[in-house]
Formats: sequence, structure tokens, C-alpha cells
Amino acid sequence: MATITKHKGRRFPKSANDHYRYESAESLLENMRDLQDMIQHHMAYQRPRLDELDDYYLGDNTMILNDRERHQAEDHKADYRATHNYAKYVSQFIVGYLAGNPITIQHEDERTQEAITEVNHINDVDAVNSELVLDLSIYGRAYELLYRSSRDENKFALSSPLQTFVIYDDTVEQLPIAAVRYHKNEMLQNDPMKVDVYTDSEIIRYQSESNAVIALYEVEREPHFFGGIPINEYENNRFRQGDYENVLNLIDLYDAAQSDTANYMSDLNDAMLLIKGNLDMSNEDTAEMKKSNILFLRTEPDADGRESSADANYIYKEYDVQGSEAYKTRLLEDIHKFTNTPNMQDESFGGTQSGESMKYKLFGLEQVRAIKERLFKRSLTNRYRLLSNIMNVSSELSGGNMDALTIQFTPNLPRSMKDEVEVFSNLGGQLSEETMLSLLSFVEEPQEEIERLNAERTGQMNPNRDYIGNQQGGEEGEEDGNQS
Repeated sequence: MATITKHKGRRFPKSANDHYRYESAESLLENMRDLQDMIQHHMAYQRPRLDELDDYYLGDNTMILNDRERHQAEDHKADYRATHNYAKYVSQFIVGYLAGNPITIQHEDERTQEAITEVNHINDVDAVNSELVLDLSIYGRAYELLYRSSRDENKFALSSPLQTFVIYDDTVEQLPIAAVRYHKNEMLQNDPMKVDVYTDSEIIRYQSESNAVIALYEVEREPHFFGGIPINEYENNRFRQGDYENVLNLIDLYDAAQSDTANYMSDLNDAMLLIKGNLDMSNEDTAEMKKSNILFLRTEPDADGRESSADANYIYKEYDVQGSEAYKTRLLEDIHKFTNTPNMQDESFGGTQSGESMKYKLFGLEQVRAIKERLFKRSLTNRYRLLSNIMNVSSELSGGNMDALTIQFTPNLPRSMKDEVEVFSNLGGQLSEETMLSLLSFVEEPQEEIERLNAERTGQMNPNRDYIGNQQGGEEGEEDGNQS
């Protein structure tokens, strides 16, 4: 669980999302203290932000759950902490929209395309791509590690942003010079921290006995043949900000508002009983009446000897239902507005809508998608460039390259078949029978359906086929009988 701290009015320190920069990999490896400082900085300043974003995605909204000041002075009051997983809602919607349909990767060279298809099949590429898009949505960054498996296969797998970072040079090009992946088995108390440093030619493995003060010592090093840094970074946007990061405060406000409503409804059952009058009642009598759920008011005569009156009623806290619900509605609208995600409970999304109408409602998300796709394509191209390098070395793709890659995203948008058919028909277009049948969800094999239709048509054109066949068979039988 992340610790909530304030950084001069900021939720996270400014360096929580900075890139690590250095002159060169050679210079960095000669100055181990600087490398250790980077790892220490990542653990102290960058990882807490990533942890908190992870918590919100999992529904552990840290602000409402860790707020010690809520109802601190009123121990007898209800203190429910309601969390609302809008972080997951936002991420799942955007990930489904962007990567719900598989990303297609094509190459004009047939031999290169076969190599791409094979490596994609080995790595279950659709699942990896979807997980990368999810990490981008949560953390604003994602990483994959390329490696050669024990079965001599080219593999790539997700590497957690909580324990991975890339170091870039200090030029305007900002080229990667190294990558770091650190990990420790938290279940083993004396297990040392393991640090793997990747350069463009080798993997250097270090260990550190302490997490508090990192002191690395080299364990081993081995070459690799990817011709580049085999940890590939993906960025969600220029600022590496997650999809719901800018509405965390709004989610906190909504959590607080709903929690206050729940607490009010609970405290309403414990309303204060007001008893007025000159009563002849002891504390013991009061306790017994409360236990029996009966109230008997016996009054004493007043100063003039006249019988006094008594009254009892409950005092309830007034609750502005309309104002409170309007406030929560505004918060929800702002969450959807600033994340460019539609509110699927909105009445405007009800009923049948055309695909074109849906596109206008997703216009803001379309702008976000364009940025995401451009950055994702850049990193995907780097993935296949690295794979091409090692396949050339291993003679799996001799002389091949990935320069002519075509990467295509297909937004997972509900399609209005009716609108498409009407436009196509109005333009005078025609479709083959097989294509028309393939559009129907209940027809699994269009070609087989066409064959059945043809067989039925043939039968309709010759309705007396069976009768003629029987007559011919009968005549032949009579002739045979006469001859005999």
C-alpha cells in the first residue's frame, strides 16, 4: 500500500515520472555509484507513484482508506469507507477500445512475414500486446523484455514498470543506452536484491545485500545478439501519464461523498431521543425502558400542584438529498469528461445508434487513441527490429529487415451493419452471395450454405425428377419381364 504524502501541493513529486539520463553506458558502468543512485531514486520516488496507481486499479483507493482524520473526534459515529473502481473502468474501456481487436502486423516480403507470423505465434502476441496497452493505461509506461529461451526461441514478455526503467543518453535524440531490471523475493528475508543491467551487447548481473543502501557487486555477465537494448519501453503519452491519473482527486471526492452518504444513512438509525417535561424517572427506569423498547412518561406536579405535560420525539440530522446527489453527478461527469470515456449509463447511449453517431460521442477518445497508436507503433517497430537482428545472427532470417512493416489498429467500435449496407446499396454496389452470408452471425460456413441453396434450387427447377426416375425404372422392369 502506497504512503500518501504531499509534495508542495502535488500528489506525486515531480521527479516521479522523469526519464533517467546519462552520457553513455560505458561511463555509467565505470561509475557504479551513479547507477546505484538511479535504482535508489526509482525505489524512493518513482515506485510509490506506480504503487498508488496500481492500488487504484485494484480498487484500493488509498486516500479514502488511509484518511485518519475522517470522524476522528466522533468515535461513536459510523465510519464507512466506500471505494469506487473508476480507475479500472477507465482503463478497461480504453484498452478494449484500442486493443480489443488484434493489432495486425504485415510485411511486404513473404519470407519476412512468415518469420513474423511464427514469432508472434510462439509469444501469443495478441495477449502480450493487450497487457502492454493495459500497463500503459495504468502506469503511463510499459516494458517488455526480449530474450532467447532455453528452447532456442526468440521470446518477448512483459516486465513490470514497478521494477524496470530505461536509461537514455543526454542528447536531444534521447536514445536508449541501458536498461535496469531489479527484483527481490520478498518472501525470503535474506534473499539479496538482484539487478540486471542490459546494454546493446551484454547483460550484466549484480546483487546487493541491502535494499536500504544499495551496494552492487557483479555476479556474471553474458553477451546477447539483439543489436540494441533488449528492454523495450512503451509510452502512453509525452508525459508518461496514466489514463486515470489526472482524475485521482475526483475519484477521491466521489469516494468521500458516497462514504458520507453511507455514514449518514447508518447514523440515521441512531437518532437522538429528545424528552421534554418534568418527569418522575430514574436512570434505572430509563435503562429498563430502552431495553424493552417501551417509553412510559410519568410526570410530576408543577410548583402550583398542577399536572405537567411531557413529550418525546427523535431529532434527525437534516440531509440535502437533492444537493448531495447533484454534487455526486457533477463529479461523475467530470471523471468521464477528463478521461474521455463515455458514461454508458447515460440515457444518450440507450437504444440503437448509428456507428457514425457513436463516433461523434467518442471524438475525444479518438484523439487520445491517435496519440497512443503513434507511440505504440514506434515501440512495436523497435521490437521487430531487435527480433530481426537476432534472427539474422541465427540465420533464421538471413538478410531480412523490418523496415517495411505495416502496423494496423482496428478500434473495437460497435458497428451498424444497417448503415453500412444502406450506404453501399445507395452507391450501386453489389456483394457476392458468400460475402452476404458471412455477415450473418448464425451462418458459420457460408460456402456450405451456398451449396445447400444450389441443391434446393436444382430440386425446384425439376420437381418431377423423382417421378420420372421411378417411371423409367418401371418400364425397364416390364421390358425385362417380356423378354424372359
